[in-house]
Amino acid sequence: MNYIISGKVIRGDGYGKKIGFPTVNLETAMKEFPPEGIYSGVVMLNNLEYRVGIVVGPGKKIEAHLMGYNGDAYGKQVSLQINKFLREYKKFDTEEELKEQIKKDLKQC
Repeated sequence: MNYIISGKVIRGDGYGKKIGFPTVNLETAMKEFPPEGIYSGVVMLNNLEYRVGIVVGPGKKIEAHLMGYNGDAYGKQVSLQINKFLREYKKFDTEEELKEQIKKDLKQC
């Protein structure tokens, strides 16, 4: 499974940052996406490669947590390379459950 999702980094709702896992949100004109879910992959940003945890959410919302990156990527063009499906997308009952699952997901990345 190798998908490439390219787009411009836009502002999201800030929820990932609020819970300690900031993400880049992509605006893309792509028509085909992998199924909703959580994936691992890589991205090139500022000539550096980062491992990423990628969410393909409802409504084709694409966001990714770049491991080890803490800069400002707004307005930059990026291409996420999806390498592996980790799990299905799901809602969690509590923020704590979500945070624990994100930690597990990122260990697999």
